[in-house]
Amino acid sequence: MSRKLKKGYYVKGQFVAEGSPLDLEFKRELKGGDEPSRTELKRESSELQKLGEDLLTLRTELWTRLELPDKLADAVAEAKRISNFEGRRRQMQFIGKLMRALDAAKLDEIRAALIEQHMPSARETEILHQAEQWRDRMLASDDAVAQWLNLSPTTDSQQLRSLVRQARKDAKPELPGKAPRHGRPYREIFQLVNAEMRQAQDQLDQVNQLDNAGEQA
Repeated sequence: MSRKLKKGYYVKGQFVAEGSPLDLEFKRELKGGDEPSRTELKRESSELQKLGEDLLTLRTELWTRLELPDKLADAVAEAKRISNFEGRRRQMQFIGKLMRALDAAKLDEIRAALIEQHMPSARETEILHQAEQWRDRMLASDDAVAQWLNLSPTTDSQQLRSLVRQARKDAKPELPGKAPRHGRPYREIFQLVNAEMRQAQDQLDQVNQLDNAGEQA
């Protein structure tokens, strides 16, 4: 007895049976209707799932500004507490489901907050510029090294002076007309100064927060 062949067609070497989910999806796409295809829905679901995962990393001030629904906020807080892999996976799926209930405007706010988080703030940029300026000043003058150590007594003075000496040697061109070479010590001076400045700024922020809390009490 001969086997009855299924009706259908081939798309890029793949057989698509008439009436199958894939056939219906292709037909919807050909009609150009507004109804999203299964592929589009899956892509959107994956994107919202990833967006929900990124919410767990959002800084406090950006998180507060979003004013997310209580149910979603509680779910994110719970996900941060879960250490079990399977439990966390299920919780992230739940967050993804809640994300799909948000309107387009709120989703755009979340995306904008995440973009802002990965951009350096004006204060961070200023600290970077100041660290570069201090490095260049210290390479040019021992007085600048002494000034820095006076302003930042927690700095390892022996390490800093050693790095400055080596960076000065590296900066001397090996041949006339050659550009100065900036090696590892040059970078480490910047990293050392930048770290000290950030630590000082964090301490200042903590003091300001305590002062504000005292005024509000």
